[in-house]
Formats: sequence, C-alpha cells, structure tokens
Amino acid sequence: MIIISHHVSIPSNEVSLTAIRSQGSGGQNVNKVSTAIHLRFDINASSLPEFYKEKLLALNDSRISTDGVIVIKAQSHRSQEKNREDAIKRLQELIKNVAITRKKRKPTKPSKSSQRKRLDKKTKHSNKKALRGKFHE
Repeated sequence: MIIISHHVSIPSNEVSLTAIRSQGSGGQNVNKVSTAIHLRFDINASSLPEFYKEKLLALNDSRISTDGVIVIKAQSHRSQEKNREDAIKRLQELIKNVAITRKKRKPTKPSKSSQRKRLDKKTKHSNKKALRGKFHE
C-alpha cells in the first residue's frame, strides 16, 4: 500500500516493480546483479480519484507515456531495496505535487520611482562606458 495522503492511497498490486541491471560503470556488482528498479504505474487503470488522474494525464512530463503509464527508473543506489524505496518515493512525490494548487498571480506594474531609478542607472552606466572610449576634440 502506497500512501499519498490521508484519504488517497494506491494498492501495491497496481504498481509494477521490475529489477533490471543498472547502467554505467561500477565494476563486478553492476555486471552481475540486477539492482536498478523499473516502476510502471498505469494511471487510467488505477484506483486514484478522477481529480488526480486528470491532473497527471495533463502533465507534460517525460516520465508519463502517451498511453498514460508512469515509468520511473531508479538506479542511484547500490542495493535493490534502496532503489525500490526511491522509485516508490518518486512516484508519491509526483502524485502529491499534482494535488497542490498554485496561487494565482496578480499582475502588477513597477512603481514610478523604480522605473525612474532603472532609467537613471542605465544612463549612468552608459555614460561610464562612453568615457572609456577614444577622446574626440
């Protein structure tokens, strides 16, 4: 059971975890042992509430395929157990972040004094640069 919030959780049978060999250098351990974890989670076939499903499918994330399957590959740790925990934690964070509603931005204008300060600073900088050039009489 993967707990997302107080009211939302995912049964373990909806998440597919597969052990695969890690990429990259690492010596004998990498060549012999399947320590990396491939996590697959089908959004459409899950028991998540519709709100979460819609938000997840609307995300522009490379980990979500066009079929609506989340694929997470965890291979940063040397042990399979730690990689499994890491993959599940990353899935939890992805789903939790979808539920957070962003505050709407109120468009504002810069104040008159800030605009004046900016222009004065630009003029001062321009004059400083001009003084560095060749002197003309």
